[in-house]
Amino acid sequence: MNNITYIENKEFDGLNSTEQKFIKAEYENCVFVNCNFSNTDLSGFIFADCEFENCDLSMAKLRDTILRNIKFKNCKLLGLNFYDCNDFILSFYFENCVLNFASFFKLKLKNIIFNECRLEGTDFSETDLTGSKFDNCDLSQAIFENTILEKADFSTSHNFRIDPEKNQIKKAKFSVHGLEGLLMKYNIVVEG
Repeated sequence: MNNITYIENKEFDGLNSTEQKFIKAEYENCVFVNCNFSNTDLSGFIFADCEFENCDLSMAKLRDTILRNIKFKNCKLLGLNFYDCNDFILSFYFENCVLNFASFFKLKLKNIIFNECRLEGTDFSETDLTGSKFDNCDLSQAIFENTILEKADFSTSHNFRIDPEKNQIKKAKFSVHGLEGLLMKYNIVVEG
């Protein structure tokens, strides 16, 4: 990461990486609005204290990308392999984002917040989600396998299937309406 360009406090509006080159740099306190980074190689980029709003990062490459204190709002993040990121101080917040088929495999994401997100087919296998909050999220076909979900809050989310025998769910919060997602494998009927 020697001699990397440093860019701070800048707003990028309407940038389309398929039409113009997006330079590899360290971006700090930058805001990206209505930008298209789909299928872009962001490997080795550094983003610190940045916000992405109404952006498309679907299928972007994130090998050794640093995402530190990042807010994604109204973004399309299809198929992102967040596990490829540099996991040192990896931290982000998602609001009203589409993260279908993304993967957080084996990451430590304690206290992460997913607010009003679509997480269909998203892979949380072996992820540490201790204390995380899934606020009104659609978790259809999301994968929870050997996942740490202690003190996680699923009380307003729906369509999840979590096997209590294959995940650590001590003190996790679920609503009565979410019980079906915990008991599905037992083929019992929960009436409400």
